[in-house]
Amino acid sequence: MKTVTNSRDATQLCLEAIAAHEDKIHSMITVTAEEALQKAEGADAAAAEGRWLGLLHGMPIAIKDNIETAGVRTTAGSVFYTDHVPNENAPVVDRLARAGAVMVGKATLHEFAFGIRSDNTVSPPCRNPWNTTRVPGGSSGGSGAAVAAGMCVGALGSDTGGSVRLPASINGVTGLRPSHGRVPNHGSTPVSPSFDTIGPMARSAADVARIFAVIAGLDPRDPYSVDKPLGNFLPSLNDGIAGVRIGIPRNFYLENLNPDVEGAVLDAIQTLTDLGALTIEVDVPGANDMQHWATVMIFSDACAFHAERLRETPDKFSRPVYDRMTTGLNFTAVDYANAMRAREAWKSDLARLFERIDILLSPTLPTLVPPIEEDKSLLEATRDATRNTYAGAFGQLPGLSVPCGFSGDGLPIGLQLEAAWWDEPLLLRVGHAYQQITDWHLCRPSLD
Repeated sequence: MKTVTNSRDATQLCLEAIAAHEDKIHSMITVTAEEALQKAEGADAAAAEGRWLGLLHGMPIAIKDNIETAGVRTTAGSVFYTDHVPNENAPVVDRLARAGAVMVGKATLHEFAFGIRSDNTVSPPCRNPWNTTRVPGGSSGGSGAAVAAGMCVGALGSDTGGSVRLPASINGVTGLRPSHGRVPNHGSTPVSPSFDTIGPMARSAADVARIFAVIAGLDPRDPYSVDKPLGNFLPSLNDGIAGVRIGIPRNFYLENLNPDVEGAVLDAIQTLTDLGALTIEVDVPGANDMQHWATVMIFSDACAFHAERLRETPDKFSRPVYDRMTTGLNFTAVDYANAMRAREAWKSDLARLFERIDILLSPTLPTLVPPIEEDKSLLEATRDATRNTYAGAFGQLPGLSVPCGFSGDGLPIGLQLEAAWWDEPLLLRVGHAYQQITDWHLCRPSLD
């Protein structure tokens, strides 16, 4: 690899990776090369004057294309928004810019952030940089693939039921779903407002932590945004994890795993134990029901947001997204009310669980990375992939996916760590400690 000596070099390296590999990966909808180089040169000029622009000084970052960027089109992966150019940035984009980040472009996604494959109606289907016959995950597949392929150092995605954690796992990078309300979603095309949260991705937990520290915080324009001070947690990343109580679920999460996934997760548990963590076997009652109740709310909310489009111009949706989304029309108001009661009970159960443990551990994706061409419908494929991620999202928990190995077919495996609400600093500390003695997150795909 080339030696990176300044912000311009780092940005140029990412732009060269885009130029070299985008025709195979299709991870970017829009590339802002000229603007990125100008911003990087500005960061270098500031450094030469002894000025530090912030936590992300000169970091090349890609933004998922459902997050609004002033003057740069934001398509949400749909022909409905092909020519949509916002007048304002989403709050998270402003925060990145103020911290010195360099936006290299807009990352692709599944149409309307509604699927695991990262196919959409405005750009070619995204591919996994480890094996272009496999999916990159979704819906933030472009963000995960871009980080893995060296097209950016960090990226923003959005997670409704797993859309940051799953692409992180599938592309072999690190991804954080913050507690719901920790990061403002204003300026982001929604799927389900009480689930959605914007989250950072990067190779390392340390870089994810820096991005998270920048984008977290109240924004009054988002009715779900919560005023929960984060504090300067970055120095605590190196505090180690001696005594951290890690819950190993006896039910649901570790059932019916692919043997390669199971082996990698067991090895990760041993590594965390060697670092001083305490493992505690736990039961998580009701976890197997939460995907159903989450589906009721997510699909109903999506149908509500897209009601006019679904009614007036259904042919402008891709058929897989239309078919998956409109299953939400089968749910009733009573179903939605029952799902809300189920969430209340689930959060109460989780609160009791996190009195006994600090972290709940599971594989992010319990199966091998799916092929691009498979017989399953988008509904079935996404349901199977999100088995372990929907429950935490339904409970509005924070969750971190870190790379923990590779399957026999050469695809990454991810370890999911979930914590109680607002405890992202602990998740990142555990992820960072794990990455200090493993190198899975440093592995790079061969794209030649």
